[in-house]
Amino acid sequence: MSDQIKFIVEKLNKEPFKKNYNLITFDSLEPMQLLQVLNDVLAEIDPKQVVDIREEMPDQTAKRMLSLLGILKYKPPGNATDMSTFRQGLVIGSKPVIHPVLHWLLQRTNELKKRAYLARFLIKLEVPAEFLQDETVADTNKQISLGYHGRSGKGVRSGIRRDQYEELMEGFKTLHKECEQLKTSGFSTAEIRRDISAMEEEKDQLIKRVERLKKRVETVQNHQRMLKIARQLRVEKEREEFLAQQKQEQKNQLFHAVQRLQRVQNQLKSMRHAAADAKPESLMKRLEEEIKFNSYMVSEKFPKELDNKKKEMHFLQKVVSEPAMGHSDLLELEAKINEVNTQINQLIEKKMMRNEPIEGKLSLYRQQASIISRKKEAKAEELQEAKEKLSNLEREVSMKATQTREFDGTEVLKGDEFKRYVSKLRSKSTVFKKKHQIIAEFKAEFGLLQRTEELLKQRHENIQHQLQTVEDKKGISGYSYTQEELERVSALKSEVDEVKGRTLDGMSEMVKKLNSLVAEKKSALAPIIKELRQLRQKCQELTQECEEKKTQYDSCAAGLESNRSKLEQEVRGLREECLQEESRYHYTNCMIKNLEVQLRRATDEMKAYVSSDQQEKRKAIRQYTKNIAEQENLGKKLREKQKTVRESHGPNMKQAKMWRDFEQLMECKKQCFLKQQSQTSIGQRNLLRTFLSCFEETFI
Repeated sequence: MSDQIKFIVEKLNKEPFKKNYNLITFDSLEPMQLLQVLNDVLAEIDPKQVVDIREEMPDQTAKRMLSLLGILKYKPPGNATDMSTFRQGLVIGSKPVIHPVLHWLLQRTNELKKRAYLARFLIKLEVPAEFLQDETVADTNKQISLGYHGRSGKGVRSGIRRDQYEELMEGFKTLHKECEQLKTSGFSTAEIRRDISAMEEEKDQLIKRVERLKKRVETVQNHQRMLKIARQLRVEKEREEFLAQQKQEQKNQLFHAVQRLQRVQNQLKSMRHAAADAKPESLMKRLEEEIKFNSYMVSEKFPKELDNKKKEMHFLQKVVSEPAMGHSDLLELEAKINEVNTQINQLIEKKMMRNEPIEGKLSLYRQQASIISRKKEAKAEELQEAKEKLSNLEREVSMKATQTREFDGTEVLKGDEFKRYVSKLRSKSTVFKKKHQIIAEFKAEFGLLQRTEELLKQRHENIQHQLQTVEDKKGISGYSYTQEELERVSALKSEVDEVKGRTLDGMSEMVKKLNSLVAEKKSALAPIIKELRQLRQKCQELTQECEEKKTQYDSCAAGLESNRSKLEQEVRGLREECLQEESRYHYTNCMIKNLEVQLRRATDEMKAYVSSDQQEKRKAIRQYTKNIAEQENLGKKLREKQKTVRESHGPNMKQAKMWRDFEQLMECKKQCFLKQQSQTSIGQRNLLRTFLSCFEETFI
């Protein structure tokens, strides 16, 4: 609660309230002042709430505040019965009601401002009853509230009005959303204006540059022909880019086609593998096993788990519905548990004493049945986990295979293929080393050629500069440049034609190679598939032998398991008894220690209370309780005194002010009489003095 008040005081002392409260002054506010503070906070959220509470009736203020709090979706703590107390507390101005409201409002002021602003336009109007007495107003209100329900012409018109009203609301919602998006988008008008001005400057610069280039081109001879050639060059470049894109697309299509082929081959392999094992007997066996497993899961395992979960839920609901328990309740429950445990132990002992042979035989069968059921459940869980693991591993294998295909477009190599691949890599590494040496030689030659190229470029630039000076002198500037451009354009065109021819030839060759590779792979895989079939037959024979051995092992293990379970049950029973005895021992020890501590405290208290020494008596708990009671009484008296001082503070101050005013008035009269002293007689002075003395005596 103190944290809540601290938060309220901090917020009220900041902008825009600036109340300058501290914890004491805020806590000592009267109900009307507290209501005024709440109204100021509401007025900050909704400006329509700016009202002086003293000039308004309490019912009206409560109604106004409750309506606004309802719009702001404030939920008071408690249930429906507490709503009446909340309304009364709001009317009275009680602190337990208003403090939580202030805390809630000051926590989310900006959000509530937006909500109050939207409520002005999105909450449907409620016409007061006094205005509904007018017939036209009542008719229009009925039409808007009815909407499309009427079948007459009026009902249709009312539906149109209702539609317009709702359309306007929806339009306001969309506009407000757009406005909020624009506010949060980060764009500002200043930035947009800056961008526009920069773009306009760039546009002006480009226009000037174009004009300058036009002027320069107009001076050149045959500029129209040169422009036409430049256009043709641009068109050819665009066409070249388009052809390059087409080539890339065709490469991608080819890559996808290869991948599709590999996928289809894998599917074909899996289908053949399945077809090799697809005997009707094996399929029937597999289906029977799956049906048995699924029927066991549906009929036995899942219903048991569901019942257990329901029991747990029922038990938890019971625990939740029960009231909170104290230390004494827990002790009672522990005592009951101990009693029940003792009764159970007695019954077990009686049963053991009887030693009925029929029940002993039945217990053996029951134990075996429980062991088998447990084993069945465990095996079912293991099977389910194995299936999940298998599906996960298959998913991982498929993912890894797709990753390897995407990486280098080939399948994962196994066995002899991997060895061949390693030998190929070794041969390629020797070739790579030779090529690397050749590349190093080429790099050295490239360095020399680059240097010669730089020297030749410098010479070319000098010659070009000399040629331009000669052309300027002769009046034919730019002639050599245009001739070079024409030659370059023709060379580029011939190169593009050559590249087109090469790409088409390369694609046809690639298709032929792919077809030949597919045929080779098929011929290579045929003997491997024959070997695989023989190995599968062997695998089936071995699995049959394995199943027979497994049945023998299971029958032997069941007998051993039953003997082991008997011994385990005996050991478990003895351990439980041992644990119960230990828990009783520890519980009794703890209770003894608690009682010893309480006894020690009681003896210390008695010694302190009985002893003649005053210091020892002061240490007693009774003395402290007495001091606390005295201090509480003193505090009550001081609070009452403070209340009386507060109540009489206003009238006392008023009376003191009146006395000061009267003293000033009498002082003025005295001064006036002293001035007139020289003109008046001694008798009059005496009379005046007597009058003053009598007047002072009466007032004092």
